[in-house]
Amino acid sequence: MEPITENTASSSKDLYIIGNGVIAKALAVALTLNGKKVTIIRGSIDEQPVYTEHIQVEAGDSILQADVTISTLSNHEKLNGIILLTNKSFGNEELAKKLKLKTKQSPIVFLQNGLHIENSFIDRHFPELCRCVLLATSQSITKNKVRFKLVAPSPIGVIKGSAKSLQNIVDELNTNVFSFRTETDIQTVIWKKVISNCVFNSICPLLEIDNGIFHRNEAAVQIAKTVISECLTVAKEYGIRLTMDDVLQNVLSISKMSDGQKISTYQDILNKRETEIETLNFAVAQAARSTEKAHVPVTILLGEMIKIKSELSRA
Repeated sequence: MEPITENTASSSKDLYIIGNGVIAKALAVALTLNGKKVTIIRGSIDEQPVYTEHIQVEAGDSILQADVTISTLSNHEKLNGIILLTNKSFGNEELAKKLKLKTKQSPIVFLQNGLHIENSFIDRHFPELCRCVLLATSQSITKNKVRFKLVAPSPIGVIKGSAKSLQNIVDELNTNVFSFRTETDIQTVIWKKVISNCVFNSICPLLEIDNGIFHRNEAAVQIAKTVISECLTVAKEYGIRLTMDDVLQNVLSISKMSDGQKISTYQDILNKRETEIETLNFAVAQAARSTEKAHVPVTILLGEMIKIKSELSRA
């Protein structure tokens, strides 16, 4: 594989990626190679000096590589540009408090899994918020090298803001390696991804198996159908029109494309990290309780088992 290094094209906006995980690394390299000024800001660590990290991304037959600036929030009095959140969504409440002091009109783009993960930012009246549903997978190879696979252009939609601004954001972020598109009905896309994630992020870690289980094993599909059915009753109460076939085909497609790859929650458990189950199964459960009509007992049970498994791994 031939390595591809960065070009010298000029950048129109500063881009700040909060979180230093595999998606952040892949995105930072893609944007840097596209001539953008990118800084990765570590989400869970502060009061650390700025340094440069040489990051490699294995994307198909190519090795992409770039030097990326790594920083922490304490090093920045203000963040003026586009702020991309790739950190774990359970940290959003604390992050919203910190960013409120450092941002003015800078748009926030959530590249995170989960339902209602933007609420902390809405409550604090951030002026411009967008949600992105990632249609890409990434997995760590070594500390500074990740494997990345683009499934399709990732949709970005407005939670708070204007369509014109959304188009400007997509234009800034879109690259041939890591592509994005505008989406007018982002809530339906979010729910579809959340329900699919409730399937993958609870069943796969409990079975200690890779994502491909659903296209290989009919018994696993039946459990997936139960979770999907429960979640769809909640989505319907929120005006989301999705069918079993819509979500199941999405699960099976992802399962085939990421056969052999471990879902993020399974990776978190193996690496003794906290999971995002609170913004997946438990967030759907909270949404169900709010409607007082929908019930999701299996979705809750699987979430509770993941929480226990995660706690035991970190004990």
